[in-house]
Amino acid sequence: MASKSLWMDVDVMPAAGALDGDANCDVAVVGSGIAGISTAYELSQRGRSVIVIDRKRIAGGMTSRTSAHLAPLCDDLMSELKKIRKAEAARLFYESQAAAVDRIEAIQKAEGIECDFRRLDGYLFQGRGMPADVIDKELEAVREVGVPVHRLVGIPLNGCERCHVLRYPRQAAFHPLKYLAGVAKACHERGVSFYADSPVVEVSEGGGGVVVKTARGTVRAAHAVVATNASISDRFALHTKAAPYRTYVATFEIERGALPDALYWDTEDPYHYVRLQPGPGRSDFLLVGGEDHKSGEADDAGKRLARLQAWARELFPGLGAVTHEWSGQVLETIDYAGFIGRDPGSELIYVAMGDSGQGLTHGVMGAMLNASLISGEQNPWSDVYSPGRTPRMAAKNYVTENLTALKNLSEYLAPGELSSLDELKAGKGAIIRQGLEKLAAYRDISGELYLHSAACTHVGCHLHWNSFETCWDCPCHGSMFDVGGQPINAPAIGPLAKVER
Repeated sequence: MASKSLWMDVDVMPAAGALDGDANCDVAVVGSGIAGISTAYELSQRGRSVIVIDRKRIAGGMTSRTSAHLAPLCDDLMSELKKIRKAEAARLFYESQAAAVDRIEAIQKAEGIECDFRRLDGYLFQGRGMPADVIDKELEAVREVGVPVHRLVGIPLNGCERCHVLRYPRQAAFHPLKYLAGVAKACHERGVSFYADSPVVEVSEGGGGVVVKTARGTVRAAHAVVATNASISDRFALHTKAAPYRTYVATFEIERGALPDALYWDTEDPYHYVRLQPGPGRSDFLLVGGEDHKSGEADDAGKRLARLQAWARELFPGLGAVTHEWSGQVLETIDYAGFIGRDPGSELIYVAMGDSGQGLTHGVMGAMLNASLISGEQNPWSDVYSPGRTPRMAAKNYVTENLTALKNLSEYLAPGELSSLDELKAGKGAIIRQGLEKLAAYRDISGELYLHSAACTHVGCHLHWNSFETCWDCPCHGSMFDVGGQPINAPAIGPLAKVER
């Protein structure tokens, strides 16, 4: 299997090179996904000079692994959000997420970006064997919050003719990387500088400004926005209020017109999500996602994708061949809203993390919020997303998610997955004990062996092998490392320690 999304063929900013030397700007943006590029756009619109820095290619991170639903509803159900945050906060959450969809629509029109943007309906439907009262509770919650909604029976999916359904108008879909390529172009034309292949090793403030250090250069700015999926400026506090989950997506060929163009998601746990994307000729792509699990707690992508395909073919009998399969990681916050705003303990550093399965709308809305805060403007959404908040009603989620770290650290006492390196086959990775130390071992297809410490460089959690993505995952806070030990997803910024055989 090879993990590659439907979007990855688009290179958002191919001309971006590495930072080599020092630079100055008004705002340094760390991370070039939809949150980072959107932040650059909003600030450049206000006349600020902006530099965007990324450890790899521009928009090559988790944004390139989205399913690209533009749904302003809480991914974990509005009824759950309302229960934890109360009705007013839930209303502001919906208002802010809907504003993000409106902003995408406005930008693609203003900048002439061809990105397949269209408004469409969204359908939340009763999952197989699931009770109808979930739909009833959700209907009551969204009506109280003020979300436009219609209750139906039946949708045009096989076996769903009598299931209970909520229809939400004015949802949307688009091609995320085509959109970002257009936004990045508009940013560049307004003077924004982009630097790829420039891992940031430190973000600090002092002397009335911010310093962003990379291996080969330093950016000095008046403010910084850390938009790295998981924050690299906060060491621990924010990460105890979010948990990483891996989700899977498969795309199929489908005849154009065989299914109404809409967003579909069910009430199963974990739930499935479905949408269409225009394809070549008379065919389209059907994206089907789901089979989520805590990051690092399973390495069975083949089985999960097989179940996903079986589910899809049961509901959509006319599906053609599978064209793409991939996975992505989302950060679920304990109260379902991201952490966006001034980094706790900082005056000049702002963060945008915790997508809770809604990375696209969180990214665009977060850019609007952080740009307004940096500009000294009042924003009605700031309390909803305040990074310093501690929601008392989410205490159960806080305890549940942080048990992962305690369980994980105890794994250092367990034996290795293999008894010796000689058992490690080509193309495989495994945890092996060497005396008192745990090793993350990988042998490539030519037989070369890569040995590193199995301790994540963020806070030392025990790593797990991810065979589908060919990387090491940290179950605690979502760090990922390539087989050479280099970090490829925050919050870790340092490489794994090399180990000699």
